[in-house]
Amino acid sequence: MNGQELVSSSPRHPRIASDANHFVLTFENNRFASELFGQFDQNLKLLEERLQIDARARGNSVVITGDVVATNQARRTLDYLYEKLQKGGSVERSDVEGAIRMAVAADDQLSLPTMEKKAKLTMAQISTRKKTIVARTPTQDAYIRAMERAELVFGVGPAGTGKTYLAVAHAAQMLERGAVEKIILSRPAVEAGERLGFLPGDMKEKVDPYLRPLYDALYDMIPGDKVERAITAGVIEIAPLAFMRGRTLSNAAIILDEAQNTTSMQMKMFLTRLGENSRMIITGDPSQIDLPRGVKSGLVEALHLLDGVEGISTIRFKDVDVVRHPLVGRIVRAYDATYTTRPEDAGPQV
Repeated sequence: MNGQELVSSSPRHPRIASDANHFVLTFENNRFASELFGQFDQNLKLLEERLQIDARARGNSVVITGDVVATNQARRTLDYLYEKLQKGGSVERSDVEGAIRMAVAADDQLSLPTMEKKAKLTMAQISTRKKTIVARTPTQDAYIRAMERAELVFGVGPAGTGKTYLAVAHAAQMLERGAVEKIILSRPAVEAGERLGFLPGDMKEKVDPYLRPLYDALYDMIPGDKVERAITAGVIEIAPLAFMRGRTLSNAAIILDEAQNTTSMQMKMFLTRLGENSRMIITGDPSQIDLPRGVKSGLVEALHLLDGVEGISTIRFKDVDVVRHPLVGRIVRAYDATYTTRPEDAGPQV
C-alpha cells in the first residue's frame, strides 16, 4: 500500500496506513483507543509477546511492525476488540488472549491474499438477557457452533476450558428463545471418593454440593429471582443422575456434567432419555475419573462407541483452551505430562 493512508468505508473501523509488514492503525475514538491499548499499553505488550511483533502506541494510533502474517493477525485482533468497545463491551486480558487465539486460528481457513484484505474475526457467541458470552478460543468457537446444530454434543477436556459454563449458557439461550420448554442439569453424585449416604442432611442438602457449579453458571446467565421461580415451577431442574432413570426428556435442553464419573450403564441410561425436540450436552474430563478402581468410565466408552454417529458432535478441548488464569493451563500441561487415565478405564484415547 506504499505507506498511503487508507480510510475504511465504514466509520466504525480504524484508519489504516500500511507498507508491507509495517502499518499504522488510527482509532477515531480516543477513549476507546486508550481502553484498547490497556493501562500502560499492557494489551499491546501482550500482542507483542504472543505474536512476536512490535506494537507501539502513538496517541490514538498504534504502529505495528513484524512478520506479514503476524502483523495481519494483530490487525484483526485490534479491529475486533475495537468493535467490541464500540458496542458497549469491555476489553480484559482474557478478551485479548481469546482474540489473538482466534486470529491465529483463522489462518487455517484464510489464504494469505484474503488476510491481507483485512479479514474480520467472527467469533461464535451466546446471548442471554443477562449477558453475552463470546468464544475465547477456536475450540470454544467450534463447541458453540456444534451446540447450535447437533442434537447431542460431547465436550471433553481439562478443567477451565468453559465446557460446563458454555453448555449452561446455551441452554439458557434456548429457553429464553422458546426453543425448549425446560432446562435439565445433572451430575453423577460421585466425586473424590465421597458417597451421598455418608453426607449429613436431607436429600437436597446432600446433593447440592455436587451440583453447585451448575447453580453458579445458571445464576450467571439468568437473574436470581427468575432462576428461583423457574426451579419452583419445574422449568429448571437440577438433579443427580440417578433421578433421570425411567424418564423421557422431551422439549428440553439437557446437560450432564462430570460425565467421566458415570458407569457404562448410567451413561447408556442417560443417553436413552433423549426425547422429541430435545438437545443434550455431555461434558467431562477423562483424566479426572473418580470411579472405584476397575470400573470403566461411561464417558470414555461412549466416546468410542458413538464416534461417527450421525447427529452427534464431539469437541475435544486441550490445555491451550484453558481460559482461567494462565497458570492453570501450565498446571494442566504439567499433570498431563506425568499422569494418564488409569489403564483399566482408559479404553481408546480421547
